[in-house]
Amino acid sequence: MIHELKVLSEGDIPALTEGMQASLEDVPEGFGLAYDPGQAQQHMLADGFGRRHTYLRISLVEQCNLRCRYCMPDEDLAWTPDEQLLTDDEIIRLARLFVEAGVTKIRLTGGEPLLRQGVEQIAEAIGVLPGLETLALTTNGLLLPKKFERLQQAGVNLLNLSLDTLRADRFEQITQRRGFELVMRAIDEAMDRGFDPVKVNCVVMRGVNEDELVDFVAWTEHQPIEVRFIEFMPFDGNRWDDTRLVSFQEMRDRIEAVYPLERRTDGPNETSKTYQVPGFRGRVGFITSMTEHFCEGCNRLRLTADGNLKVCLFGRVEVSLRDAIRAGATDETLREVIGAAVGRKHARHAGMYALAEMENRPMITIGG
Repeated sequence: MIHELKVLSEGDIPALTEGMQASLEDVPEGFGLAYDPGQAQQHMLADGFGRRHTYLRISLVEQCNLRCRYCMPDEDLAWTPDEQLLTDDEIIRLARLFVEAGVTKIRLTGGEPLLRQGVEQIAEAIGVLPGLETLALTTNGLLLPKKFERLQQAGVNLLNLSLDTLRADRFEQITQRRGFELVMRAIDEAMDRGFDPVKVNCVVMRGVNEDELVDFVAWTEHQPIEVRFIEFMPFDGNRWDDTRLVSFQEMRDRIEAVYPLERRTDGPNETSKTYQVPGFRGRVGFITSMTEHFCEGCNRLRLTADGNLKVCLFGRVEVSLRDAIRAGATDETLREVIGAAVGRKHARHAGMYALAEMENRPMITIGG
């Protein structure tokens, strides 16, 4: 598999830092940040464009109990053997190093993260790290009611649930599994438990669910829900093509034919363009990775379930922190490996057509 990397040791550190002196010609025209390699050398979580990465997404497991085709390829995947996944102690150690360096937000993802045995203990250990402000969870919700109490006690204070349709029959078509009622029950319980907003991630695909955009917006009238409409993105095995892509502009036009939308103020690192129907309790957002890049404000890093650091969701280059740990790396060595990888982050990812031709992992093995 393309994400199986060589074992790293301290001798590999110089090799990792080679190429940090990227030429300014690599900076796309119109990119809002200037390149200076010295910026990356000043902080472990900074890159050459001065972006400080304070948000880490940790995938706990590759498997999922749903089979959404935009995430999981039709063909069988060669799942990473359990012994090659990060252990609980390795996850917690890396989370500690990132938080000590300045990460203030960690999101637990998958696959379906609640399939990870001991997820509650992992959350408890991460939730008490000094300096961590947000412990978030992305889940499909099927197992959430059984684990809600301990996860909330552990410090999970931000919740995203994946739901691509408000119709039970269509849910089975998209996910190839039953469970719509369980997901809706989990969303209701999240609101009852005080999560505000409850974020609902909806991947919009032409011919699948684009006719439900207005229904999702109507759902926000009386509920503390933020529906986040996500442009369909290309990953290995998900059969992406531009005919199935519903752009941000088209989604907005469809909604505004029925409801007026007012733009809300987003933070400098937000991936979502947030709007609200005047007078509605909830909000809607648009994640526009394909048609309107937001790379200038990117502050995100990803740790895959098998321990690879991805500095860009669409980047092919990965560094195995798992292998470094198992080769006996000290905390200081790990910091150098992480800093070198972050420092080499490109200005932005390629355009959607180039991405469709590039090799990358299936989404399920990256982490949602």
